[in-house]
Amino acid sequence: MAVSSPAFEPWSRAAFREFVDTCVVPYADDFDRAQEIPASLLKQVAERGYWGAVLPVSAGGSGLDMVTIGVLHEEIGRGCSSLRSLLTVHTMVASAVRRWAKAEALERWLPGLASGDALGAFCLTEPGAGSDLTSITTTAIRDGDDYVLNGTKQWITGGQVADVFLVFAKTERGLSAFVVDAADPGVRRKPIANILGTRAGMLAEVLFADCRVPAHARLGADGAGAMVATAALDLGRYSVAAGCVGILQACLDASVAYTASREQGGALLREHQLVRRMVSDMVTGVHAARELCRRAGELKDNRDPATLSATWVAKYFASTNAMRAATDAVQLHGAVGCADGHPVNRYFRDAKVMEIIEGSSQIQQLVIAEHAYESSGQP
Repeated sequence: MAVSSPAFEPWSRAAFREFVDTCVVPYADDFDRAQEIPASLLKQVAERGYWGAVLPVSAGGSGLDMVTIGVLHEEIGRGCSSLRSLLTVHTMVASAVRRWAKAEALERWLPGLASGDALGAFCLTEPGAGSDLTSITTTAIRDGDDYVLNGTKQWITGGQVADVFLVFAKTERGLSAFVVDAADPGVRRKPIANILGTRAGMLAEVLFADCRVPAHARLGADGAGAMVATAALDLGRYSVAAGCVGILQACLDASVAYTASREQGGALLREHQLVRRMVSDMVTGVHAARELCRRAGELKDNRDPATLSATWVAKYFASTNAMRAATDAVQLHGAVGCADGHPVNRYFRDAKVMEIIEGSSQIQQLVIAEHAYESSGQP
């Protein structure tokens, strides 16, 4: 699992950056156009132990702390938000399986999730249900030693290539979570193309038609699906926040390079005061978002419940600032930035998606404000 340069500690920002600059950045726009991540890159991610980063060494993972995981996801996000999205959902599934799965499911799935031989996808969203867990209509009916799943999940990142789905469905006792073999005959996938951003995330609509799964495939207690989902979504939200820091950094890097070489009105763009204002806002946004993510990660490492609120704040700030930075980056590049295949065009589209996934900005505003009232003791 060593990176290509032996000079770097394998779990350092320098090592992550070297991998991204070598294997991701030069090809990210090609991935976006092709709307897929090549299997060869997914294998390289596996070879470096990134798929199992969240899992302890005893479970076959890399055993990284949460702060380091944040740095990893930031650097991957700097190179390609689609690849980071695949890593996000896989990390959510791997963490949930390790924490909640019964012995049979652990034995079957955890080694592959740790190594990257089995890729995971998170199946929560439906055509009529997103953030509202109470609106989920997929059902899991008990039939002897099995459950029979029926329903449709939509906008599933990695749904085209995943080997295992973490599926949320309603049982008689309420929302429950199940690990489902993607190769089951009761599972069908329909690729989703031409989405606004993260186009290489290989999204799919996943349909379950009389899909039989053994009772031991249920994670946690019957009806405890909301608890499983909340923990997984907190981890996913943290990853997205870190990935948004990566988008911010990429926008800053691109904008500094372009404005330092492009002349307009007899002077370099960098000499214009309003250009410097945009660049200074990007610099400030990168530093502030990075520190918010670090704080959320440190609280996770310390098992401090305050990490839930800190992660909401980090994701809200990082995603909205990534969108602002991407907007300014396109503005600074002018028509060049609007062209298909230019990185800032991709950053702009990807950043918009970040304001929607893992809790939209508006939902985050509501939750963050509610936390403020609760912490102040207000009814």
